[in-house]
Amino acid sequence: MSVEVERKFLCNADTLKKLEEIGGMCLIFCVGQQQIHDQYFDTPEFHLTLRDMWLRKRKGCWELKCPTAEAQSGKQGEAAASLCTRYKEITSLPEIHLRVKEVIKQDRESEAGFSQEDESWLSKLDLVCFAEFTTARCSFTLKEEGVQIDLDQADFGYHVGEIEVLISEGGDEQAALEKIRKTAEKLGIHQRVKGKMDVYLKRNHPEHYIILHLYKYGNKKRSYLL
Repeated sequence: MSVEVERKFLCNADTLKKLEEIGGMCLIFCVGQQQIHDQYFDTPEFHLTLRDMWLRKRKGCWELKCPTAEAQSGKQGEAAASLCTRYKEITSLPEIHLRVKEVIKQDRESEAGFSQEDESWLSKLDLVCFAEFTTARCSFTLKEEGVQIDLDQADFGYHVGEIEVLISEGGDEQAALEKIRKTAEKLGIHQRVKGKMDVYLKRNHPEHYIILHLYKYGNKKRSYLL
């Protein structure tokens, strides 16, 4: 299971220019461009998202993003960590089903033979789609650092960049945070910005947005929205 360590930033007309400048100092490659269609699911009572768990279907495959425990670090590490999100990424459908059932207190035994095409389990667990959007993504990789930079343009008009490092579960999270910090410095990034889901919910489902933020500020271990 991999852990995604990520920091978001606002991307604009100067972002590509800065990436070109970085390319003059270190090895950077354009990985490619793609269209990503996402559907996010939760119960009407928000059992998953209130726990910072994000169940989505992307490119026909199911994924569940769950927060990791906060890393113990010094003052500088804490500052860097507060600007980043850290999520475990689960892609095994049986494991996703088990984790979801644990959260919503579903006691029935797991049915065998799950498939990406069979979505009957959604209704059995009272899961409904609460967000759906398409993102145009252009990705770059800093080979020497093991860092990926994604520039996203969502179909609801929001542009955001992501600096991402993938590590194995139990891997060196502090090293990943340091790589992200150095990359952010090269790009001139200093402020915290909102993720796509934060903006999407505020515009389209304000009640869900308000409930999540009320819960977020009452629970300091909760990450900010995707």
